[in-house]
Amino acid sequence: MIGELGRVYHDGEDIVTEGEVGDCMFIIQHGTADVIRNEEGEATVVDTMESGELFGEMAIVENTVRSSTVRARGTVRAITIDRKTFMRRIQEDPSLAISVLEVLCHRVRNLDNTIAHLKHQLDMLSGGNS
Repeated sequence: MIGELGRVYHDGEDIVTEGEVGDCMFIIQHGTADVIRNEEGEATVVDTMESGELFGEMAIVENTVRSSTVRARGTVRAITIDRKTFMRRIQEDPSLAISVLEVLCHRVRNLDNTIAHLKHQLDMLSGGNS
């Protein structure tokens, strides 16, 4: 579409790469992307993101490297927000910070649930009652 913002990423293209310095965050406008973590050389899809979801916020808030690779599944259009713009927008509209915190809290809650589930499965496999 003419006049759309953002960049188009094609199927299999990395939008961000684990370990690279993160200087911006992204909002998916259209499409689906996989979040991939590498552990001991093995890539695992740990999440799937769709239109309206954001990622990369941890790298710009913490000013650190990317914790995961995000790869387009099909065609993805995503808008980029750099750290300077993000910080300015938070000053203009503090509710933006709350929105990002809500996303982070949701992800932490999901991780807690996953850890509890995996711990339970491990306990069941080992026959323990810990």
